[in-house]
Amino acid sequence: MVGGSAIRGSRVGAGPMGEAERGDSVPRLYVSYFCSHGHETRPAFAADAVVPETWDCPRCGLPANLDSENPPPPPKIQPYKTHLAYVKERRSDAEAVAILSEALESLRARRANGDVIY
Repeated sequence: MVGGSAIRGSRVGAGPMGEAERGDSVPRLYVSYFCSHGHETRPAFAADAVVPETWDCPRCGLPANLDSENPPPPPKIQPYKTHLAYVKERRSDAEAVAILSEALESLRARRANGDVIY
């Protein structure tokens, strides 16, 4: 005896597919965006939606715009700065020498008093 089921291969909550059950789809507008690497992206928007001027390229992540002849340039990436680079932006060399000499005098005074310095 072969056992069968009417819902074999279906999942709970699945129903017939088609426009009649889900309603009509909204009219769509496909817009082309171009990045500086020459990639073209065509996202879909509702026909009555406001289309943005720029869009991020899904391939390379660069900004893209609507003009294929003049795509936006890639953003300038700032190099990684070390802690020392940030300190040098705030202090001049003369200030650094003064701070270092003050710290050394304080350390020498503590050593002269017999303080344990780790």
